[in-house]
Amino acid sequence: MSKALVIAEKPSVAQDIVRALTPVDGKFDKHDEYFESEHYVVSSAVGHLVEIKAPDEFDVKRGKWSFANLPVIPPHFDLNPIDKSKGRLNALVKLIKRKDVTTLINACDAGREGELIFRLIAQYAADSTATTRAKGLGKEVKRLWLQSMTPAAIRDGFEQLRTDEQMTPLASAARCRSEADWLVGINGTRAMTAFNSRDGGFFLTTVGRVQTPTLSIVVEREEKIRKHVYRDYWEIKASFGVEAGAYEGKWFDPNFKKDKSAAEGSAEAELKADRVWSAAEAQAIADAVEGKQGTVTEEAKPSNQSSPLLYDLTTLQREANSRFGFSAKTTLGLAQALYEKHKALTYPRTDSRALPEDYISVVKDTMGMIADEDMPGPLRELSQHARKAVNDGYVKPNKRVFDNAKVSDHFAIIPTMQAPKSLTEAEAKLYDMVVKRFIAVFYPAAEFMVTTRITKVPAAGKEHCFQTNGKVLVKPGWMAVYGKEASEEGDERTLVAVKPGEAVTTEDVAVNALKTKPPARYSEATLLSAMEGAGKLIDDEELKAAMTEKGLGTPATRAAIIEGLLTEKYIYREGRELIPTAKAFQLMTLLRGLGVEDLTKPELTGNWEFKLAEMEKGRLSREAFMAEIAAMTQRVVQKAKEYDRDTIPGDYAVLQTPCPNCGGVVKENYRRFTCTGKSGSDDGAGCGFSMTKIPAGRSFELHEVEQLLRDHKIGPMDGFRSKAGWPFTAELKLVRDEEAKNWKMEFDFGEDAKKDDESGEAVDFSAQTSLGACPKCGGQVYEHGSNYVCENTTGSSKAKCDFKSGKIILQQPIMPDQLTKLLETGKTDLLENFVSNKTRRKFKAFLSWDAKAGKVGFEFEPRAPRAPAAKKAASKTAAKTAAKKAA
Repeated sequence: MSKALVIAEKPSVAQDIVRALTPVDGKFDKHDEYFESEHYVVSSAVGHLVEIKAPDEFDVKRGKWSFANLPVIPPHFDLNPIDKSKGRLNALVKLIKRKDVTTLINACDAGREGELIFRLIAQYAADSTATTRAKGLGKEVKRLWLQSMTPAAIRDGFEQLRTDEQMTPLASAARCRSEADWLVGINGTRAMTAFNSRDGGFFLTTVGRVQTPTLSIVVEREEKIRKHVYRDYWEIKASFGVEAGAYEGKWFDPNFKKDKSAAEGSAEAELKADRVWSAAEAQAIADAVEGKQGTVTEEAKPSNQSSPLLYDLTTLQREANSRFGFSAKTTLGLAQALYEKHKALTYPRTDSRALPEDYISVVKDTMGMIADEDMPGPLRELSQHARKAVNDGYVKPNKRVFDNAKVSDHFAIIPTMQAPKSLTEAEAKLYDMVVKRFIAVFYPAAEFMVTTRITKVPAAGKEHCFQTNGKVLVKPGWMAVYGKEASEEGDERTLVAVKPGEAVTTEDVAVNALKTKPPARYSEATLLSAMEGAGKLIDDEELKAAMTEKGLGTPATRAAIIEGLLTEKYIYREGRELIPTAKAFQLMTLLRGLGVEDLTKPELTGNWEFKLAEMEKGRLSREAFMAEIAAMTQRVVQKAKEYDRDTIPGDYAVLQTPCPNCGGVVKENYRRFTCTGKSGSDDGAGCGFSMTKIPAGRSFELHEVEQLLRDHKIGPMDGFRSKAGWPFTAELKLVRDEEAKNWKMEFDFGEDAKKDDESGEAVDFSAQTSLGACPKCGGQVYEHGSNYVCENTTGSSKAKCDFKSGKIILQQPIMPDQLTKLLETGKTDLLENFVSNKTRRKFKAFLSWDAKAGKVGFEFEPRAPRAPAAKKAASKTAAKTAAKKAA
């Protein structure tokens, strides 16, 4: 009997499909990788199982970082299995090739990416077969298109399967997006790396359609911060006395009108109704009104505020970053664990904040589960709110929540019917956020009374106005679910009453001197918002419309994009702020200077989205789109290859520290820091001192080069790369080259300290502060070259002690305060950036003193005990013992 193979995107969806089909097709037998009934075999991928690659004849192995082999534009793409998913891929290929399987049903997520996942699996299965035929080995292909996962919706979907021909435009758009990203990423990265490595060394410079515009957003914000000119202004606050008490008001100009055309950051944009721009004028107003009487007008309006919508992934990441400081990557990991491991949340990688219209019964059941379940700890209070929602019938049809038009590949993140057990503290925080939002969204709106009070004080022939705002919560509505948390975030202030016609007295006036502020740096929360709303930065209306629902990246990829920028040292975290590095500014300068700044703008994504949407509607061919991408790729490579000027134009720095050779002015250009002589003019009058900005592929930050010029040494610093591309850590120093009669920069790997050790002379540590007592001999430990050593270790071939520990261990810099902690307590704090020599992966560990081995070693975090597994093992052992006794 012929069967249909159903391929879902995730195992959980495969199980939902089996549950929905069992009543109509009978029992399914469970196998390791699939379920099987009379008419269906149901299995799944685990996301992408294969990735595209250039065919072997086009894949450059050696010299890929030179212009000689660029651009790489293969006529077609081959497929490569993703290592971690090979087992699942082989199992699917085996099922696809079964002779009794005559139909393939694509049940991957309803969208472009789901279409691509299935198509690539089918292509790989066909390519790995001796006889390659169309349509996945000559089998009929159908499409299951689901926007709701209720059993009834799944059964309806099987009744209305779409044909392969109907899905061809979407499949073409999916392939085009994937291949275009590959072409731009591979060629852009290799071209910019080749350009930056022209003068020797290896300076990896990654470029991507989403990564580079995201970086541009951060760099442009930093440029505004750096260029901000601080301006002094003054605010005037007065305290007014009435019979019922006192209240405060802020002076404002009622005739002020904001200039909407003013550029962000300009002096005009900083003008506001409540700002006074001279101390004398502000003081004059304060002196004029103090002790005077005024009159009050008041307007009170009721105001309603609905609960925020359900979470999509980006909103969840944004709020978790703001509330708990979780990175986007951490939040995604927690949400994924709550989905996969605990089965407590629905699929998290979604950009939808609504639910399907047929989900009302599912929501009612879920709300009932939360109401009835004995939730752990702080979640217990939520059960009462859920009970009220059930008893008062809050869950009902509501377009804010249930709307098929607002559901994309997936619906909003909500709790499942599975109550979680034994969550970690971080998992519990995220689950609490989702459950609160799920309950609150069905509650009535919060009701406020908002009061605006204007106090007018006539003085010296003028009438000065002061504004006071009050907001009083009348009915908490959904805010009851959030309790204190909501009221703390609200601007709730009850004003003392003023009787009709009552005169008020200006009792006290304060003039506050303030300064304008530059725009705030991006945090992960605000950068995620900027990526999501990147379409707003586009002027072209068609392209803006194409990006309305898209933004830069997808909810599933935005965390990885930010982590990629951190890994490549384009940005770094300082607290919750994301700050661009010198390498980031250098890339933006390069792309602008080469005239390929379209790689830095979200318009590129907008243009692609517009054309891919046209392709999905059958108005644009796959061939025409890919020809445009190939032409763009060739142009980017050609611009970099043909650039023939000495430097890239840009906004470069003049260093504060003078030239170490002649005391002249040192200036930055694209590649180097160069002495321009005493006058600082660019007429070639410098003494010849010059040093690269990117030693061994690492860009200098300005404060670092200032320190190197001043102290003639700096480090240890990480982030350097060898010619083979391997990362390493080292110190840098300036040394005198007597032959050239100038200074040059060199790497210092501790040879000087080694020479001191071999010389047999005692090292003078008198100018240093001891870091602590040596654990071996009780002597004092100091910094020496690239190590921390005991004072009794150096200066003699018959040294009394051999204690030594590196300043950098497996690329992790060990700061002096950590070494002190090790000497005092036996171990350091948990250090997070060790890099394994074998796997090249980062790992966390403590450094600890191993007295038995007589050296510093690693100590790892203890793993949480796996009680259930042990219990299971114990019960199995007991069962075996009982069986033996019975025998």
